[in-house]
Amino acid sequence: MTKSAADQKTEREGNSLFLTMKIAAWLSLIIGVVLCLVNYDDFSDNNRSLMAGIGFLVGSVFIYTIGTAINLVHKRKTESE
Repeated sequence: MTKSAADQKTEREGNSLFLTMKIAAWLSLIIGVVLCLVNYDDFSDNNRSLMAGIGFLVGSVFIYTIGTAINLVHKRKTESE
């Protein structure tokens, strides 16, 4: 069974979306690690850059999870068609 041009286009769009989300997650993780390492000396909730770094670390996990979920849903949709 061969794929039509429309199916191949939506598959490429899904893969590019997943790749974009994965890159965004890794960038967020790197930014979070850098912010945490630069400002770990004053470990308190008044240290805004440390709190932003922790936020980037948590956000990177959510971005990666959402990207993976979108990719899995997209794959199942194309497999069922």
